[in-house]
Amino acid sequence: MRGAILSENAVCTPLFESSIKSLPLLGRGKVRDIYAVDSDKLLIVTSDRLSAFDVILPDPIPDKGRVLTAMADFWFARLGHIIPNQTTGIDPSSVVDADEREQVRGRALVVKRLKPLPIEAVARGYLIGSGWKDYQASGAICGIALPPGLHQAAKLPQPIFTPATKADVGDHDENISFERAKAHCVDVIGSNGAALAEQARDAAIALYCEAADYAAGRGIIIADTKFEFGVDADGVLHLIDEVLTPDSSRFWPQSEYREGISPPSFDKQYVRDYLETLDWNKKAPAPRLPEEVILRTAAKYREAYVRLTGNDAQSA
Repeated sequence: MRGAILSENAVCTPLFESSIKSLPLLGRGKVRDIYAVDSDKLLIVTSDRLSAFDVILPDPIPDKGRVLTAMADFWFARLGHIIPNQTTGIDPSSVVDADEREQVRGRALVVKRLKPLPIEAVARGYLIGSGWKDYQASGAICGIALPPGLHQAAKLPQPIFTPATKADVGDHDENISFERAKAHCVDVIGSNGAALAEQARDAAIALYCEAADYAAGRGIIIADTKFEFGVDADGVLHLIDEVLTPDSSRFWPQSEYREGISPPSFDKQYVRDYLETLDWNKKAPAPRLPEEVILRTAAKYREAYVRLTGNDAQSA
């Protein structure tokens, strides 16, 4: 894999925001900066920014971007037989000026330009997060009725697809029914939007099931995860954005899992839990993070990478 993830004790300079001048900047998301390479390729730079409750926090997490990129690379390769993906195999350092290569080292991908589906494709295997809140209120998630009497963090009878809207930075995603998701895809993509939504649903469940089975063998439960999909000029669905990272998934250690609680995790839930102790309205501006929270979060991201891939954090 490209670049290197620094060890937990290494000194590194976090990248809060990239500043590539040799390519046109198209936009900045919560974590990723997007540049145009040419008419059919993009450069995606994964920063060390962290968002919680859909708000970008002021403190970056050291090396987070490299961990996420290495982990996504791992999953793109492992799951490529299920659905085509956005990767091109082009070295990101080859598309920027020499003095900008450090900004992309280990944290960038050159990807195909694809038209994104306007939904978050969420696959859930366990009852947690917004799904748990929906279930408590209605006994269902996104219109999918579940058995009564389930506890927090319970394993679902089978994985379910629970789409959500894509919110702008600072806004909150909204869980929606599959029928609304299909209609939304038709509105944005066109007449084939409903069929693409069905393909996305089937792919999301297949990807989740294979990844969850693999992770279980590494001592990790993937409680849920968010996928994103895009379409090429021929109408072929592709897996895009990040894949099965601590930013888009809940990873629980099997050894500490039990029903009735929110299990400890290898993702940014640690930061969310800290923020919940503060008197903060979950709107910008976000509070600063203590150094201990920053370093422990960075360690959790690295541990997730090492445990899932079997690779040393320095060799990614």
